[in-house]
Amino acid sequence: MPYVSRWIDGIETGLPAGKVICIGRNYAAHAKELNNPIPSEPILFLKPKTALVDFEQPIILPQGQGACHHEAEISVLISQRAHKIAPQIVPEIIGGYGVGLDLTLRDLQSRLKEKGHPWEVAKSFDGACPMSTFINSVEINAPSTLGVILEVNGAVRQKGNVEQMLYSINEQIAYMSGFFTLEPGDIVMTGTPAGVAALNSGDRLTLSLYHEGRSELVTQTSIA
Repeated sequence: MPYVSRWIDGIETGLPAGKVICIGRNYAAHAKELNNPIPSEPILFLKPKTALVDFEQPIILPQGQGACHHEAEISVLISQRAHKIAPQIVPEIIGGYGVGLDLTLRDLQSRLKEKGHPWEVAKSFDGACPMSTFINSVEINAPSTLGVILEVNGAVRQKGNVEQMLYSINEQIAYMSGFFTLEPGDIVMTGTPAGVAALNSGDRLTLSLYHEGRSELVTQTSIA
């Protein structure tokens, strides 16, 4: 079924599925774990709307493409059209906050990077962006305290928060808007903390968005 964004109570947001704009290496520790340099400006890439799937559906990994890594991220639902906006305007265009996975075919990505080729096919395949429901932004009074936790088979694999980001949510969305017009229904993935690793059939995943130290949104799935 085509992806539909929903609020945490299960009601549809009424926004169309749009593109997913991602930022790479936005946590220094993640850049270091993959032996990548710390970027001097945001690194952006896109996932099409066909990459979006409901997080609570079983995740189907591509076959014959090598390791598929999880990258847990805070996600931001865009509610208004925006082009070349300033960071202080960004809160006005945010409809909600959630969590998602930027699934990455790591072996394929590494081969493409070695050749100097674009690596979108390692990031943008169908189902490459399992997405949670969203908490309305009016309920988040301090976005600077947001964080994400991913547990795999009951053990914490990834944990990070906004304060650890190289570029804040407002900064990165403002930067994105200078290149890509943001439309209602678009989703921004804000970068992944350290701890990425391969997923395997049968793994059980719990992904949480926390706010001011409390879990506000918890969603679960498994690997088919």
